[in-house]
Amino acid sequence: MSFLDVKYINLISPRLTLFSRKKADLYNFRCPYCGDSQKRRNKARGYLFKIKNNFTYKCHNCGVGRSLANFLRDQDTHLYDQYIMEKFKEGRTGKGTATASPKFNFTEPKFVTKKVDLEKISELNNSHPARVYLEQRGIKDLDYFYYCPKFKEWTNKQKKTFDTLRQDSPRIIIPFKDKDGNLFGYQGRSLAPKAKIRYITIMLEEEQPKIFGQDRINTDESIYIVEGPFDSTFIKNSVAMAGSDADIRSFNWSDHIWIFDNEPRNREIVARISKVIDRGDKIVIWPKNIQQKDINDMHLAGHDVQTLVESNIYQGLQATLKFNDWKKV
Repeated sequence: MSFLDVKYINLISPRLTLFSRKKADLYNFRCPYCGDSQKRRNKARGYLFKIKNNFTYKCHNCGVGRSLANFLRDQDTHLYDQYIMEKFKEGRTGKGTATASPKFNFTEPKFVTKKVDLEKISELNNSHPARVYLEQRGIKDLDYFYYCPKFKEWTNKQKKTFDTLRQDSPRIIIPFKDKDGNLFGYQGRSLAPKAKIRYITIMLEEEQPKIFGQDRINTDESIYIVEGPFDSTFIKNSVAMAGSDADIRSFNWSDHIWIFDNEPRNREIVARISKVIDRGDKIVIWPKNIQQKDINDMHLAGHDVQTLVESNIYQGLQATLKFNDWKKV
């Protein structure tokens, strides 16, 4: 057993949801590439396991496979650099090993703006399935989303991710851009009604927080923080966490307001709301007469979601009282 490999698996473990050691040389957690099951939050199908003398990552949900070194690079570039240097010091990198040697060539940095080389949804014909899907959801900002006919193939051109292109399929691309408009990641939303994996997240720059809409907001105004990118299109000056656990306080926004899904029986959502209230942040607590679970559904049901949100913002003791009346767990 490599003590060094186990050391770095343990160092990355706090960032892996539902991480557990099943037995010697076998670790299990929710896949950080596809987000694992969206319906069952306790489902974990990502595994780190040992083959011969090397640890390998494999997800039994999306099929992503990576060596331990590449897995660390995808999750935490700084941890990856430390891992490579320690392996290098032990003489266990380069030819004949599973880990590439560190590169010491220093070149002048080049700043490249990453763009999306795909058709915008707004450029598709009116009967195209991707355009029809978004329009049926009431989404009007079709210029911001893209259509990708072969998701795995296109993704591998951006960043080698998939070991096989079998069962490749079209997806809507939801771009993650920084405040300057540079692409640092994206989500692929399946068009198949019964797709096992509805969303797959690809991060091109792991150090970036996985937050949608950073290029669309005015930081001098109140910023609304919702859960899903599509939901954010219905609320002015908003971003979406997209499954991220990034610390919003690091952005130093002048004012921000949390909006979680309307699921009072969902223990995970209830716990997250409780933490936000305990921090003293502003939050939207949905009225009891609202039956829909998210902003998109509320819009489709005919609600004026912007007014609904603005009239149900609470903080401090008032938020606690409203929250206790709303939750059902």
